[in-house]
Amino acid sequence: MITPEAVPFGQTLYLAPEGYADVLRDSLGPDAVEIGPRLIAAPGPARFAPWAQNIWFDPVRLSIPSIKAGVRALRALQRNWALWSIACHRRAALIESQLPLVSARPLIFPEPAPTAPLGSWTLLDAETILAASRCSSPFRHGEAAFVEDRQKPPNRAYLKLWEALTLAQRRPGPGDLCVDLGASPGGWTWVMQTLGARVIAIDKAPLAPEIAALPRIESRRESAFAIAPTDIGPVDWLCSDVICYPDRLLRMVQNWRDSRLARNMIVSIKFQGATDHNLVGAFAALPNSRLVHLSHNKHELTWISLSEQDAGS
Repeated sequence: MITPEAVPFGQTLYLAPEGYADVLRDSLGPDAVEIGPRLIAAPGPARFAPWAQNIWFDPVRLSIPSIKAGVRALRALQRNWALWSIACHRRAALIESQLPLVSARPLIFPEPAPTAPLGSWTLLDAETILAASRCSSPFRHGEAAFVEDRQKPPNRAYLKLWEALTLAQRRPGPGDLCVDLGASPGGWTWVMQTLGARVIAIDKAPLAPEIAALPRIESRRESAFAIAPTDIGPVDWLCSDVICYPDRLLRMVQNWRDSRLARNMIVSIKFQGATDHNLVGAFAALPNSRLVHLSHNKHELTWISLSEQDAGS
């Protein structure tokens, strides 16, 4: 059987986080169209799309006369595939069943993210596959799953920091000094402490008692916005999951950047009400940084800035 020819689709596909397809589509522009649940197409190469949970780069169209032809066509492109089903679900499932099984085993933090190439595909109709051999996320549909600790952390916010550090391919360690702004009740502080770092936890509200009692944690009952970088001095990691208006957060981040006292920064940008796309652009314009929507985020983005001198560590 001849393998169907892969014809460039001419558009990039963006998978939205659950509940945020409208936000992603609005951020992409008026020519973006939702072609299936949470799957949005926009003409041309990939655009700035921090609200995308996964981006399908350079997708191709495969015309398939049969299920076997679909399997052959996908196998000819690469080995590992993740189905995002938007149409002809039974037929798509039959094709999927004949492709190599891709493990969805949850990670045991700080285990690294998968490195094997993982493509995404869907059936547009009974005889047309859209497939991208290369995607932006190392995780299936951008969904980072971990073996959770349901005993020690005071809330589930720790999963956001686990995911951010996994994507950053870098993390605090013994000898590092970390600052956790808006720390209460202490989920992010707990993550950094378990990695061996020393943590200054700053919040007007208290840490959970079991977190405050851990070694290498200093709790300061102050506002995250009242602390000047020079009040603390050089730190290896500045982390913030504080709840505030994004414009106020941007000023705080710029203050820390201007001080040059924080080598690495991970900050949650929480939106209250409508999404301010202009403010998202202001964060994205900060040099040597990236914006992502973590699979454990809600109506928020995560801003990550890493010291170049630590690259590859």
